[in-house]
Amino acid sequence: MKLEELINLISERNGQAINQSMLAESLGITRQTVSNRIKNESEVTVSELKRVEEFFKLNILATQTNDTQEITYIDYYTDVFASCGNGSIIFSSEKTKLPISTSMINGYSKNKLYSMINASGNSMSPTIDNGDKLIVEHWNGNQIQDNKIYVFCYNNEFFVKRLSKNLDEIIIKSDNPEYRSRTISGKSIIDLTLIGKIVATIKQLD
Repeated sequence: MKLEELINLISERNGQAINQSMLAESLGITRQTVSNRIKNESEVTVSELKRVEEFFKLNILATQTNDTQEITYIDYYTDVFASCGNGSIIFSSEKTKLPISTSMINGYSKNKLYSMINASGNSMSPTIDNGDKLIVEHWNGNQIQDNKIYVFCYNNEFFVKRLSKNLDEIIIKSDNPEYRSRTISGKSIIDLTLIGKIVATIKQLD
C-alpha cells in the first residue's frame, strides 16, 4: 500500500478527510517527508501501519492481512548489503527463506523472481534508510523504468539508486539532496549491471 492510498483509506474509515500533516504526525515524521514519499510512490511498512492504527484508533492491518492472503517465500541474503552511499561489496552469499505477503510486493507475479537484501548508507533517505530490508524483483531484460529504484553493480560495487535512461546515457539519482546525480554514458554503460528493481521496502523498527 502506498502513502496516498493510506491517506484515502484513513479518510474513508474516519468519515472525514485527513491531510499530509496529520499522517506525518501519526508516523512521527515531517510533512515534507510524507510529501516526498508520496511523490516517490513509497510503500507503507507493517510497522508504520501499526503506528497509524494506534494514532487514529483504526484497525487497518486486519483488512490488509487475512486468512486468504497469499504468501510467497523469497531468499533473504542476510549478509548482502547494497549501498545507498558510496558502494558496498557483497560479503557472503548465505541466505534463508522468508515468508512474505504478496500484497507487500508492488506488481507481484508468480512468474517473477524475488529476493531480499539489506540497505546500507543514507543517500536514498528518507525513502530508504540504513538497515532497511529491500525486496528486489530480479531484472529480466526489461527496459529501465524512469525514476524507479534499482539495485545494480558498477565497477564491482553494489548500489541502490533511482535510474533514468536517455538515449546513450543512464542518470543515477539519490533521494537525499546532499548527494549529487551522476551520469554514465558511452562505453561505460557496459560496466553497469542491473540486478533488479526495488519493489518493497521493509523499514527497520525504531
